[in-house]
Amino acid sequence: MFISLSMIIVSFKLLYDSIITLIKGSELKFTWFLIIVCIITVITKISLYLYTKKAYKKHNNILLEASMKDHRNDCIVTLFTLVSILLTIFGIYWFDSIVGIGISIWICYTGITIFIESYNILMDISVDNKTKADILDICHTYAEIKKVEDIISTPVGDKYLVFITINLDGNMSTFSSHTLADNLEKDVSKLDKIYKTIVHVEPI
Repeated sequence: MFISLSMIIVSFKLLYDSIITLIKGSELKFTWFLIIVCIITVITKISLYLYTKKAYKKHNNILLEASMKDHRNDCIVTLFTLVSILLTIFGIYWFDSIVGIGISIWICYTGITIFIESYNILMDISVDNKTKADILDICHTYAEIKKVEDIISTPVGDKYLVFITINLDGNMSTFSSHTLADNLEKDVSKLDKIYKTIVHVEPI
């Protein structure tokens, strides 16, 4: 969440600076030192992005995801800065300001999406309505299920632990009802946002 807030603050500062330079004119000047710094920064940030992306895929951790997006943003900002510096050779100074405005909006959007995701996890928000509807659709594929009583969820990282209570025929054998519950757990757990599913059977 702190990363997302810092990204939003930086985006507003970048937007302000870009608008000012667009109005007053850019003072960006070509130097080989800036070119070298930009190239080194881009290579470093690409390496950090790929490293955190690999770690994020392995651990599925929201902090790693935020860091990954932050490195990606830094890489793109620096890359466009490099292009802006090169364009000053041809007397094109306004490109830096236009790119700055576009990038600031994009960084702000990325920061807001990370903030919302972090907030939802901190506040124990339940699964969204679409995921809940997908769970119900899966339940309805089982003819033996008479009724879905409850679907309760709690966040586990960026995914959810889901508890489902279903009604089955009381005359069904214990083995059959548990087999059905196990199959339902496996099917629901295949959904992207579901970490684990626990099914409770109520006989009627």
